[in-house]
Amino acid sequence: MKESGRKQGALSPCAACKLLRRRCAEDCVFAPYFPPDEPHKFASVHKVFGASNVNKMLQRFTMLQQAFSSSSSSSSSSSSSSSSSSSSSSSSSSSLLLTEHFLDIKWLCKH
Repeated sequence: MKESGRKQGALSPCAACKLLRRRCAEDCVFAPYFPPDEPHKFASVHKVFGASNVNKMLQRFTMLQQAFSSSSSSSSSSSSSSSSSSSSSSSSSSSLLLTEHFLDIKWLCKH
C-alpha cells in the first residue's frame, strides 16, 4: 500500500529527491506527486520550472487545499456572512490559479 507517495516500510526516496540527490523526508512535498518508479515525470517538470519553483507551487497548493477543505467544512456547518463569502471568493481565486499551475505540471508529466 502506498502512503503519501512512498511505499510503506521502504526507504526509497521519491523521484525528485533521487534526481536532486538529497534525503527524502517523511513529509517530503514532492513524494505524493513524484513516485520513485517514475523519475522521468520530475525530470520534465524540473527542466521547465526548476525544483525550487515546483517546491513553492506544491507547498502553496497543499496549504490552499487544506484551507479550502477546512473552510468548506466549517462553512457548511455555520451560517454564511458577507465577510466570509468575500474571503472565500479570494481564496477560491487563489486556489484556482494554483490549480491551473498544478494542472500544467501534471500535463508536463504526461508528455
